Amino acid sequence: MAKKKFPRLDLSKVKTYPVKQRFSKVQQSHVGKKLQKGARFRSFIRGLPNILAAQNLKEIAQQVARAHRRGKTVLLGMGAHPIKVGLSPLIIDFMERGIISAVAMNGAGIIHDFEIAYMGETSEDVAASLKDGSFGMAKETGAFLNHAITKGYDRQQGIGQAVGEAILYSRLPHQRLSILAAGARLGIPITVHVGIGTDIIHMHPEADGKALGEGSLKDFHALASVVATLRDGIFLNLGSAVILPEVFLKALNLARNLGHPVRNLTTVNLDFLPHYRPLTNVVSRPTLESGKGYHLTGHLEIMVPLLFAAILEDL
Repeated sequence: MAKKKFPRLDLSKVKTYPVKQRFSKVQQSHVGKKLQKGARFRSFIRGLPNILAAQNLKEIAQQVARAHRRGKTVLLGMGAHPIKVGLSPLIIDFMERGIISAVAMNGAGIIHDFEIAYMGETSEDVAASLKDGSFGMAKETGAFLNHAITKGYDRQQGIGQAVGEAILYSRLPHQRLSILAAGARLGIPITVHVGIGTDIIHMHPEADGKALGEGSLKDFHALASVVATLRDGIFLNLGSAVILPEVFLKALNLARNLGHPVRNLTTVNLDFLPHYRPLTNVVSRPTLESGKGYHLTGHLEIMVPLLFAAILEDL
């Protein structure tokens, strides 16, 4: 069989065009500005490049500030990680300022929130305690939270309200650091969404399946009522990769099914890793028809203070 030949291309016939005729995504108006020693935060934010994540950060801050000025709902969804990296004071401050209208958290959130309020510390070494079965078996954590949830069940309360009131009325030493207590104190809805078996308190003998299930269902209905008001509002998801994205999508669908025009909403997912569910159920699907979804990747203990400061500057 004859060997196949490959004639060389005639590069003299390549077609080019003047570079200035081309659209360029990066322009000099987008580049960052030099920082001066001792510059104010406003100068720092304005000096960020208007490109990619920096541009998104500024747009998100503007959207949250605009929603707050117009009296629109700003819903914060969160896993437990924001508490574990020390962000509770910032979140409580935004609740007190009226910027955050409601909070939804997963079941782990109430554990770390309680422990911070109870003893000013939290987050055990799981690897060290798993080998002997002592992981998650702190007596006070299981007893306090399960008792509060069961008592809330008797009062027909959701988990968020029940635990928040229990922390508040027990006058725990560090309750000023409790997001749940702040919600009870300020009258801001805090909902808690659990998966049975996902949280350490489910291993304790005081755990009551009826109370956990009914309390979480009440909170889902309460969350759907908040989501029903999210037209032109904001949903900010911090560090929840599974529970809150799934719960939010169902709450949004329920609200729209009941005739609430939840349109033109801004959704934001902020986490140190991009995950499928938040990218799909927070950023993409809810804003397909209208609105805009954003994703920021970074450590929460850096990115959240940066975002919150940018919001305050815009306000």
